[in-house]
Amino acid sequence: MNSPEAKPYLNGHSIVKQLVSNPIFPGDKAELTHEEKTKAIADHFREIMLILGLDLNDDSLRNTPSRVAKMYIGEIFSGLLEENEPDITLFENKYHYSEMLIEKSISVYSTCEHHFVPIIGKAHIAYMPNGKVVGLSKLNRIVHYFSKRPQVQERLTVQIAGYLKKVLHTEDVAVVIEATHLCVISRGIRDVDSSTITSSYHGQFLDAEKRKEFNRQLNHQ
Repeated sequence: MNSPEAKPYLNGHSIVKQLVSNPIFPGDKAELTHEEKTKAIADHFREIMLILGLDLNDDSLRNTPSRVAKMYIGEIFSGLLEENEPDITLFENKYHYSEMLIEKSISVYSTCEHHFVPIIGKAHIAYMPNGKVVGLSKLNRIVHYFSKRPQVQERLTVQIAGYLKKVLHTEDVAVVIEATHLCVISRGIRDVDSSTITSSYHGQFLDAEKRKEFNRQLNHQ
């Protein structure tokens, strides 16, 4: 029988709280409602635009502060809200599948916390089933959730791997992310050809042969 869909809580505490955390200040701003946050961000962004000398009476710019605020809260930083933590569905491994299970090329759209510009890339996930398997779309949702916050790629990789280990009840997890950073492409060195690869290997994937098998599958066309 399929296990019921439920948020992955352990002893009353979200798994997210047990992982490598983002640097979030637990102050009064964290208690604001969505509407209060949206208004405050819009007000501040309006000031930034004015400081830059932009004419907010122009019909193209007039509503930009509120558009940016709604985008921050509801989209690109939605992973900061614990209420958006994905529901995870686990299924009995009735087929006794015991080989490596891989999902390749999961889209990553995140934001560099150093310059607040995009990180764009692909995540590759593998795990060895341990009695249960997860619905494939949930792997995408996990990547999406942790990507939607100010990030560094190293932390993002570790968070995804740690979350998978907890919800799948297995140490046998591997995560590789390859991404381009617009803070490198659009400013500073302005190198349009470089990309960054990070990985997090656990359990059986610490074995060199198992990692080779994983990489062979990633490179298989």
